[in-house]
Amino acid sequence: MSQEFEMIAKTFKGLESVLAEELIALGANNVKVERRAVSFTGDKRMLYQANFSLRTASRILKPIAQFKANNADELYLKAKEIDWSQYMTVTTGFAIDATVYSEEFRHSKYATYRLKDAIADWWVEREGKRPNVKISDPDMNLNVHIAGTQVIISLDSSGESLHKRGYRVANTEAPINEALAAGMLLLAGWNGQSDFYDPMCGSGTLLIEAALIAQNIAPGIFRKGFAFEKWNDFDAELFSEIYNDDSKEREFHHHIYGSDAGYYAVQVAMKNIKAAGVQSCVTVKQIRMQELKPSAQAQDTHGALVVINPPYGARLAQDKDVLRLYADMGTTLKHQFAGATAWIISSNEDALKCIGLKPSKRISLMNGELDCHFNQYELFQGGRKDFVKNKQTAPSSKNGEMTRFAHEKKNNKHNLKYSKK
Repeated sequence: MSQEFEMIAKTFKGLESVLAEELIALGANNVKVERRAVSFTGDKRMLYQANFSLRTASRILKPIAQFKANNADELYLKAKEIDWSQYMTVTTGFAIDATVYSEEFRHSKYATYRLKDAIADWWVEREGKRPNVKISDPDMNLNVHIAGTQVIISLDSSGESLHKRGYRVANTEAPINEALAAGMLLLAGWNGQSDFYDPMCGSGTLLIEAALIAQNIAPGIFRKGFAFEKWNDFDAELFSEIYNDDSKEREFHHHIYGSDAGYYAVQVAMKNIKAAGVQSCVTVKQIRMQELKPSAQAQDTHGALVVINPPYGARLAQDKDVLRLYADMGTTLKHQFAGATAWIISSNEDALKCIGLKPSKRISLMNGELDCHFNQYELFQGGRKDFVKNKQTAPSSKNGEMTRFAHEKKNNKHNLKYSKK
């Protein structure tokens, strides 16, 4: 039986609970929500699987040392006690990333320098040579996390952030983070159970992530590689088995519709959708949301899911164009998407009020540096009192509910394969 060890999956503010659900579904043990992270235990297979399959993680760390240090010099001394030959050789080019929440360590760069010095001096004392720091495409990625006086040094098994899937070949201005997009969809209860709409699709990220979730295609399928592939103990046969296992993919029996007012955005979205190989279940067209009539595309929006990341604009009442856009968005949703559930993310509270609909749920998320509200709106015809009354007597809908396990069907949609190096 493979040995279990501790791991930490990093994520973005507001997505911790979703990431914990993902890890439980993968079979991780001792899952515990942390600050912008989830800790868990598992074996080497779980480490590979977490990197390959998690939609809301940014990286997977494997702690190798934990200790207390009151300053950077103490960090240096403790780091020199680590047997670095277990993880690298003197010719290994390494890079260090630091996260610091501490009054004692006011400069994260200095902590990084002292850890680098500790590793270099450890090798000089034994081999008479210094390993090189390699910022671009390092052989080993290290992470040092300092909270107060508590220091955790970890191997970064991911390398480039996991939100960078590898399917994005073109961009619009400020595209939404792929992990955030997937997290929003999972928070909205999306699992491919209905038609899906994004009427302000931009570069198509929400459309693509919706298609991947609907078919249960692992987000890691598009990546060029992971940092753990360069580790001394990398098991190429095990990773090949994980990479090529498509038995948990499933058929998607509905459709995904995207649109945008901008010609360039539509072209970018179509390129990215093609690169992700999901064009068979995604349709995109150029049209202003105010002119959108879903009935021309699908017979009924009942039970459909709508997720929108509109322009936020200035957080000022004077930004009349943005306020008008949100008002038009609310009108279109109410009259063209009756029976659907809509979720909208924005940092502009004034604009959200202009939608004219009462949110049934409000979730706090971060989009980049912006504090945002992710609001749910249940769309119905007629008055709210009648809607609430009918809802209380009707069977509950699956939209908006978090499902831990989904029915799995084999689906061979792509021909990407991993070969041992």
